[in-house]
Amino acid sequence: MADASLIIGPSIALGAIIGFYEAVIMHRDVSIPTHRFGHMFHAFLLSIVFVFAVMNVEWVFSVIPGLADLPVIGIPLLFQIAIGLIAAIKIHAVSRVIKSNVGGLGSGLGETWFHSLLVGGLIIAAPYVYPYVQSMLPAWLDF
Repeated sequence: MADASLIIGPSIALGAIIGFYEAVIMHRDVSIPTHRFGHMFHAFLLSIVFVFAVMNVEWVFSVIPGLADLPVIGIPLLFQIAIGLIAAIKIHAVSRVIKSNVGGLGSGLGETWFHSLLVGGLIIAAPYVYPYVQSMLPAWLDF
């Protein structure tokens, strides 16, 4: 596979936007500043990785050829859906372990499934939205 078809800059930008949304959702519920930073960093990093994967499915399949051979995951659209579901489950699981009280005495916050699935859906939609927002992205992001 040629590297020219690899979408790097836009996948980072869209992943960062989705990660920002996820971080805002988590940020409002976390009261300890160091935990806020950790969860925000986690949200940004994984959102960028997930969006990169769904926007570059062919490249992911070339790097991990075993994925393309799997019966369901080997279909690009189903791979993208699987990544979005993994992201939603990850978001929901992380929100369950966040402690709401200072000192860690509270229970997990438990982000709603709606927000978790919304972020997962945004990740799935990224490659399909990209052609419409491509002209709005700065030219220096096109690498």
